[in-house]
Amino acid sequence: MNETPVHPPAPDLHPLVARLVRETGAAVLTAESFDAWAQQPGPAMVVFAEDPERYKETLDLAVIVPELHATGGRRFRVGLLPPAASRAIAPRYGFARWPAFVMLRDGQYLGAVDGIRDWDVYTAELLRLLAAAPTRPPTVGIPVKAADAPDGSGAAACH
Repeated sequence: MNETPVHPPAPDLHPLVARLVRETGAAVLTAESFDAWAQQPGPAMVVFAEDPERYKETLDLAVIVPELHATGGRRFRVGLLPPAASRAIAPRYGFARWPAFVMLRDGQYLGAVDGIRDWDVYTAELLRLLAAAPTRPPTVGIPVKAADAPDGSGAAACH
């Protein structure tokens, strides 16, 4: 398997986030390295971390992810997107709350879990996502209007 090398934790990672990297063997990704890492074969969990000062729940997820990795039998690789990279990549996946993780297989979207959940929800979702068929990621809805509608409503373009 051709894998991106695991990078040592960046010195500015919170100690609990650095622990997540150590315990799971996570690759610390950048916006530039994400696509190549994500396209590798097999299942993968992408952890979208935010600044723990802004989103304290990031530290909860930093503790939960190693447990999920162990519960899942280490059947998936883990990638960590630190805050700046998380904000750059997050719009691709349309989740609504921080922190979040996205599951991929062969670079294809399986689903996401955002915000902090009960343990049984995490484990059920992880198992469901590992078995899921790839799907199109949700996107942020943007209203589209036809340019030729007299009132700008788009109604003229419907029929």
